[in-house]
Amino acid sequence: MTPDEALRRIAFLLEWRGASPYRVRAFHTAADAVRGLPPGPVDAAQAAQLRGVGPVTAQVIAQASAGAVPRYLARLQAEAGAGARAGWDLAAASTGDCHLHSDWSDGGSPIEDMAAAARALGHRWAVLTDHSPRLTIAHGLSPDRLRSQLEAVAEVNSTMGPGFRLLTGIECDILEDGSLDQDEELLGRLDIVVASVHSKLRSEPGPMTARLLAAVRNPRVDVLGHCTGRLITGRGRPQSRFDAGAVFAACAEAGTAVEINCRPERRDPPDDLLAQAAAAGCRFAVDTDAHAPGQLHWQSTGYARAARAGLGADRLITTWPLGRLLESRNVRR
Repeated sequence: MTPDEALRRIAFLLEWRGASPYRVRAFHTAADAVRGLPPGPVDAAQAAQLRGVGPVTAQVIAQASAGAVPRYLARLQAEAGAGARAGWDLAAASTGDCHLHSDWSDGGSPIEDMAAAARALGHRWAVLTDHSPRLTIAHGLSPDRLRSQLEAVAEVNSTMGPGFRLLTGIECDILEDGSLDQDEELLGRLDIVVASVHSKLRSEPGPMTARLLAAVRNPRVDVLGHCTGRLITGRGRPQSRFDAGAVFAACAEAGTAVEINCRPERRDPPDDLLAQAAAAGCRFAVDTDAHAPGQLHWQSTGYARAARAGLGADRLITTWPLGRLLESRNVRR
């Protein structure tokens, strides 16, 4: 087990336990820091010099680089039991990611870098979901820019080789009346549409419920993104208020997947709403909402939450083969 693998496994197990998002993210940050290290032993003092590595993660790096199972990891594994192992198996079964951004909107990396990183993780597919026009702060894509991006994705796919496909998509704003922030004709050309609320998140429950219901019942929408809009780190942001029972029942009826957003500052939906959506019979997409290649590694922590909620692979569209994903999309539309 490499230091990178040990740190990622610890992040997964901490998420399984419901640990602080700061702790979970610290291990992912340390894993990013060690990926460029050459093979061979690294002592803790040397590891601690790396940016983003603290005393605990330095010890993990030193022990893993020497060929040992880090003591911190061993303790977490012993305490976790079979349930966590089932969650890790879910993560290993992942075939794709429905939500990632490039430098065409507010991501930091070119499309080809995001696609290459997804393929390197073993994904068979991933969906490029840059923002829609109204989100100007994120450089959302006008219809003309989205048309150009469709051509760019086709060019990237021509270089990817067999076994991986970058799907066309968008993270489309749900407007106040529940309509979608992009041309209908263009939405029909995309492989996957993630619909999310980014404005007026503190609306009263009635209007917010109506807004979400209209979106998830729209046959163009495949995934409801970060449904509460909450932020749980930094200055934070409270979750939106809506009739979750009605929204999740509509998702289950329409076949719209509920996103389990893996960003540490989101963990959206919260555990109580995740359980409610699971009980309603919803499908789910375990998505990183990645804005950089390293953030694609966050997906395993979303699978930890899925396993805690008792979800199996059949309910998680991000474990499906590409053919099944696209067939399901075509049936809904």
